[in-house]
Amino acid sequence: MNAAAETELVEELLDGKHRALARVISKVEDRAPGYRDIVSQLHEHTGHADVIGVTGSPGAGKSTLVDKLAAHYRDRGETVGVIAVDPSSPYTGGAVLGDRIRMASNVGDMDVFFRSMSARGTLGGLSTATSDAIKALDAFGKDRIIVETVGAGQNEVDIVRTADTVVVLVQPGSGDDVQMLKAGILEIGDIFVVNKADMDGASRTVADLEEMLHMERDPTAKLNTGGFEKPDHPDEDDLTVGGGDADEPEEDVWEPMVLETVAKSGEGVEELIGTLDDHSAWLDDTGRREAKAKQRYAAEIRQLLRADVADLIDDELDRRGGVEAMAERVVDRETDPYTVADDVLGPIEDCVDGQRE
Repeated sequence: MNAAAETELVEELLDGKHRALARVISKVEDRAPGYRDIVSQLHEHTGHADVIGVTGSPGAGKSTLVDKLAAHYRDRGETVGVIAVDPSSPYTGGAVLGDRIRMASNVGDMDVFFRSMSARGTLGGLSTATSDAIKALDAFGKDRIIVETVGAGQNEVDIVRTADTVVVLVQPGSGDDVQMLKAGILEIGDIFVVNKADMDGASRTVADLEEMLHMERDPTAKLNTGGFEKPDHPDEDDLTVGGGDADEPEEDVWEPMVLETVAKSGEGVEELIGTLDDHSAWLDDTGRREAKAKQRYAAEIRQLLRADVADLIDDELDRRGGVEAMAERVVDRETDPYTVADDVLGPIEDCVDGQRE
């Protein structure tokens, strides 16, 4: 696609043409030639949508709840974009049909744009692709963008970090409480929802979650974790629970809430919508939305640079006969890994130094 065609596609998207939006997201997902220029052109038109991440273990009822959230927002006259992400599957075929069925109440509503995205063998870049798809929906003019992930592992954690508000779903008696501690979900959740609250064990799960959140806010508190210890934060630069800091004024700290819903019947959804609105208002009132955006963009810039430099290194390795040939030389003691790294990076460093001069 040439520059003129890319600009035309961007203009069609900005004019509200759904086909153009679908094409842009496909290019983003496939990392097709020209997608970066398209996303770059869209960037100045973003920053208006409220992005909600919904995660949790499979079977927690995420798709049903997302369907209800989308319907409530539509009843309020807002437009909605939904991205359902499946990091574990290389193909979207079966997932699309299943998600379409669970999103049945919004089928046919042109103001609810639904898209399934899959890893397609590129897990590392899926969070960036999701972020780019969010930008497309934002530039298109969607008021609310909901990102749903299939599970609650590290890949999903990376993806939902693209959201302004993170909702974590747990089903009663599933043992998800311990799993969340292990996966690091506890640290990024703004709202915790015990879905299928009409099942046995719901009140116990609520109590367990509230106890965990209390311990997260007060590390000196004791918590019965069933033999699992609270994990260290995987990244010191990550946002803490509620995006707060122990030294910040109390009114500037969001206290994560634990809510109960029965998504199938819609019970508790209005309260969840209200809490989402409260968190959105808190983000604006405290300046946290802008702070989180800066943090996300800093992480995105680093990720893009690392990916681009990795591609340059791969090209240089291929030019030198491939990494296997170099490894063989190391095995034969003709050279060593550090010398190889210096030799490969040398031309890249020279180019960078030349640009500085």
